[in-house]
Amino acid sequence: MERGTEFLAADLSKPIDKRIYKGTQPTCHDFNHLTATAESVSLLVGFSAGQVQLIDPIKKETSKLFNEERLIDKSRVTCVKWVPGSESLFLVSHASGNMYLYNVEHTCGTTAPHYQLLKQGENYSVHTCKSKSTRNPLLKWTVGEGALNEFAFSPDGKFLACVSQDGFLRVFNFDAVELHGTMKSYFGGLLCVCWSPDGKYIVAGGEDDLVTVWSFLDCRVIARGHGHKSWVSVVAFDHYTTSVEESDPMEFSGSDEDFQDQMIHFGRDRANSTQSRLSKRNSTDSRPVSVTYRFGSVGQDTQLCLWDLTEDILFPHLPLSRTRTHTNVMNATSPPATIITNTSSNTTNGNDSGANTPGINSVSATLPRSNSLPHSAGTTTANSTNKASSGGGGISSGIMDSAIATGVSKFATLSLHDRKERHYEKDHKRNHSMGHISSKSSDKLNLLTKTKTDPAKTLGTLLCPRMEDVPLLEPLICKKIAHERLTVLIFLEDCLVTACQEGFICTWARPGKVGLLSSQNQASSPSGTVV
Repeated sequence: MERGTEFLAADLSKPIDKRIYKGTQPTCHDFNHLTATAESVSLLVGFSAGQVQLIDPIKKETSKLFNEERLIDKSRVTCVKWVPGSESLFLVSHASGNMYLYNVEHTCGTTAPHYQLLKQGENYSVHTCKSKSTRNPLLKWTVGEGALNEFAFSPDGKFLACVSQDGFLRVFNFDAVELHGTMKSYFGGLLCVCWSPDGKYIVAGGEDDLVTVWSFLDCRVIARGHGHKSWVSVVAFDHYTTSVEESDPMEFSGSDEDFQDQMIHFGRDRANSTQSRLSKRNSTDSRPVSVTYRFGSVGQDTQLCLWDLTEDILFPHLPLSRTRTHTNVMNATSPPATIITNTSSNTTNGNDSGANTPGINSVSATLPRSNSLPHSAGTTTANSTNKASSGGGGISSGIMDSAIATGVSKFATLSLHDRKERHYEKDHKRNHSMGHISSKSSDKLNLLTKTKTDPAKTLGTLLCPRMEDVPLLEPLICKKIAHERLTVLIFLEDCLVTACQEGFICTWARPGKVGLLSSQNQASSPSGTVV
């Protein structure tokens, strides 16, 4: 059974295991896919008080509790992941800015650990645990200033990308414990990060309301995406639609229904060969290719955005292949994920007008643009206005070009905002940003970061290019899909899965898969329950 179908076949109203915690709340989790079987699965759960629990929800067993006495770290667990290819090693990050490497076979000891320096670099250090016998943690990483919000391993497991509250993306060679490269957000902290399927690009999102695309090979920002109206909480690549096309453009004729059927089969064929063909684009003996990476993002503005990263952005100095002459068709409909059916009626109005981050000048009309359809000059400009409050928003979202709206709405029911909605929407930042309740923690952070890099000195450098110096992506689709802040985005073969702080898990059908999706399921209370 296909993974997406198996997910949908489960009765989400009857969890196989349910645990209620008092005094602490689950904050993150990760399954070990390497050891998972139909009879057993290892699940790590991080908690707000700093502990990490290893459980088996199928056997309903609790194996171990790490950092039980909070002697290793007392701050909230922000991210936990199994080390790729390992049955026993896992990595945990905390709001303290520290990461710890654990082994499930070892104990944590009854006293606070003592450390000795292993390696140190610019704004990071790595220590080993000094002990007569091997104990947890094996390693302690201190990265940047403030909370370490999320980390992600590269597809080959050799590199580690970390995003911190200080606004920096730092990429490490995990085994060699060496810094590979860094990037600075346009404004505020970075909250989420993900890798492209081939490991060549990293996307990060955060408090500047932008998604930023960073080249792993060139160690530089190659594009920014502007569509959200508040903090970006999750970014994820769609492995099933990221593609490389080596053939000539497809020719289409007939009705809209025939066109959609052709695109469904076309997208399925592309998804099956994505991984093996991505590496071919650097081959010198292959003919010109058309590259398309698809990724998505969700945020505190309750919006889902889908983005295309195409060859005019990736290779701005190379002549475009013939496929790019069909951008208006290919970008709007190419792989299955482009056409999404909203299986829920849970939609409300969002705010299309918000405050912009100071310092954004007019974007050059000559810069490459994602979804480069015909558009007026006015759509390439972002006005410079001062921020009205300290809320999570940094960049306001503009209305998409009418040409894009027309192209997308023809093939997708999860479509762009209606222009009329903006007159009836309330100020979204006031409802969804958390800046107004985090002033105390911000004051504390300022006290701890006396050596923090001056943002004014990084703006305009390779660490943080100005807005007019890099291409500006526009979302292919930008849709309000929830009432509360969105916290989850997962791409499956048959559907997309999203979740919000209200406790709703929603599945969104890909084209041709609508029959597999029939409902919107509400999970148990998000405060204190693992489902």
